[in-house]
Amino acid sequence: MARILVGVKRVIDYAVKIRVKPDKTGVVTDGVKHSMNPFDEIAVEEAVRLKEKKIASEIIAVSCGPAQSQDVIRTALAMGVDKGIHVEVSGKEYETLQPIHVSKILAKIAQNEKCDMVILGKQAIDDDANQTAQMTAAVLDWPQAVFASKIEKGENEITVTREIDGGLETIKCKLPAVISADLRLNEPRYATLPNIMKAKKKPITKTTPKDLGVDVAPRIKIVSVEDPPVRQAGVILPDVDALVAKLKEGGHVP
Repeated sequence: MARILVGVKRVIDYAVKIRVKPDKTGVVTDGVKHSMNPFDEIAVEEAVRLKEKKIASEIIAVSCGPAQSQDVIRTALAMGVDKGIHVEVSGKEYETLQPIHVSKILAKIAQNEKCDMVILGKQAIDDDANQTAQMTAAVLDWPQAVFASKIEKGENEITVTREIDGGLETIKCKLPAVISADLRLNEPRYATLPNIMKAKKKPITKTTPKDLGVDVAPRIKIVSVEDPPVRQAGVILPDVDALVAKLKEGGHVP
């Protein structure tokens, strides 16, 4: 049976209105509600379902970030994950932590834990990078099946239905493999109170990028973070001729 690694990221809750810091160095996070990245919830749910089907033997949740990242690991444990690993990254290091760093960390842990499958959310809703799964597969030199909307396990392989621009694509991957979860893969469960209580007794191991031999020196420099421009109010025009004249006036059509 497979051992599954899932990545869980602590992000600003999807319902919170994002505010840019006055100095434009980033967004306001202090005193702001955080939760597990929604796509990571889908990844956790899929891993738990595979365990319930007796396809997986153990699920390990990993989160990279400050001490508060343990909150999302506990949520994953309450959903049915067996154990957690918290990779402590805080302060300036966390502000410049990129997918390339996280992918190297996940790859190292997947090797250390002898995992057969890595399931990640297709992207995080804070940076929307959509890179970590692909980079993790590259670092491990494993097959990748990203944007999965359906996963079926076979003998030493998986069949994955992927959502692509033109519709659906079905591929087969040999295990071990890296999968990223798309929105329609499943509907994540809510953690019940008994499971939340049980999660408090499940183990969370602490480690650091340095312990794993991963250099998290920044590859990028944040120059400025700004609010998107305010959309200007539209105008109602009487007919098509007026519309064409307006477009010509604005230089939108020749």
